[in-house]
Amino acid sequence: MPVVSTKEILQDAFARRYGVGAFNIVNDVSLDAVVAAAEELRAPLIVQTSVKTVKAAGLDELYALFRASAERASVPMALHLDHCPDRAVLSACLKRGWNSVLFDGSSLPSVEENKRQTIEVVAEARTYGAHVEGEIEGIKGVEDGIGSDAESDIYSLETAVDFVRSTGVDVFAPAIGNAHGVYKSAPVLNAQRVSDIVAKVSLPMCLHGGTGLSAAQFDDLIARGCAKVNISTALKIAFMSANKDFFQEKPNSTDPPSLLKFVRERVKQMAVEHIRAFHSDGKAA
Repeated sequence: MPVVSTKEILQDAFARRYGVGAFNIVNDVSLDAVVAAAEELRAPLIVQTSVKTVKAAGLDELYALFRASAERASVPMALHLDHCPDRAVLSACLKRGWNSVLFDGSSLPSVEENKRQTIEVVAEARTYGAHVEGEIEGIKGVEDGIGSDAESDIYSLETAVDFVRSTGVDVFAPAIGNAHGVYKSAPVLNAQRVSDIVAKVSLPMCLHGGTGLSAAQFDDLIARGCAKVNISTALKIAFMSANKDFFQEKPNSTDPPSLLKFVRERVKQMAVEHIRAFHSDGKAA
């Protein structure tokens, strides 16, 4: 079916209070797996790419894979660029056809500079009919070479609301104690911050660091307005462990198609579990 805008997908999720999985794919096998999961469960899908994946796979090649997949798919799909502080990469993805981007200005010297550049990114995205996710606090943890393990400053509600209103972003990613990567202990989340921001701006929130959260945490945060839920580490774990398990079972195999089928099925099952946890199954138009 035709590609659907990220904003359209998330507006419905936000209004009906379910979450849409934004899965950070790494190649054609992982892309095929998450699309298969979404189609099986009749769920809308956001295919997400990191800057590292864009550079490794190639801008044109990655976009071509997405387009070919979307044209065959029977569920709404959008293509999103995750954490990108590099304006040149961001512009290239927008020009090529990405539906939305996260301009990550959290490491800039000030919120004001982040705001200034985000306003520019929003204006640029609008010329392509695309949308923008924004953030002012770095989400703890390094993901595909971007981020930091240091704790980020948490800004006031007034600062967050002013950022959203001033920039015109379509999605906002608040820091609430979430983190990228594998949690070393059960995270203590400030879920109320999501509700407080939504009460002021009524905008879809994005939950980063979704891998490892409990079903109860997902339910609570989605009900508060986290319409976009990012899943990256869980996909990587499924992908890598599937390769390891395959060769443990068949150490002498020289059959690549069997390996790819095995990996695809494992990644698909991971996506199925998350889609059900986000209650987006059956929500595809």
